[in-house]
Amino acid sequence: MEPPDAFHLRAAQGWLELGNVAEAMFEIEGLSPDLQSDPEVLKLRLECHAHRKQWAEALELAAALIQNHPEDPLGWFHRSYCLHELKRTEEARDNLLRVVDKFPAATMRYNLACYECQLGRLDQARSWLRKAMDMGDIERIRRTALEDRDLQPLWAEIRQWGLPSHH
Repeated sequence: MEPPDAFHLRAAQGWLELGNVAEAMFEIEGLSPDLQSDPEVLKLRLECHAHRKQWAEALELAAALIQNHPEDPLGWFHRSYCLHELKRTEEARDNLLRVVDKFPAATMRYNLACYECQLGRLDQARSWLRKAMDMGDIERIRRTALEDRDLQPLWAEIRQWGLPSHH
């Protein structure tokens, strides 16, 4: 990416990190029209809408990211997250189940645990959470899970995981 587009992109990323979505969007609008479908630009626009909790708009951008860059796990991850935020959790789960084996990411498995838990499928939720822990930083995932309201039905169990068993 050449200047001035490179400057607009860096400025947009900086504004977003500072939490100023309006300025980030202004910088994104300054990019060349042919760059609007660039994966980095799509991700930035998606993050702006997610920051504002504009899930329908973010969902459209995630779908565009998947269509233009199906090999990028972020499009799939974001699409499911948006669907979940839009109270379409079963669809979010089904969306990730189709591609989870293509992407060795603990985050996808963690989100599947959240969706299954919210759908009342606790055995599947436990299984996905353990798979996420097997792939990632076990303690960090455990701490995150114990603060995640989506996993609240499993909190008592998760607190016990990793503790020495008393036989």
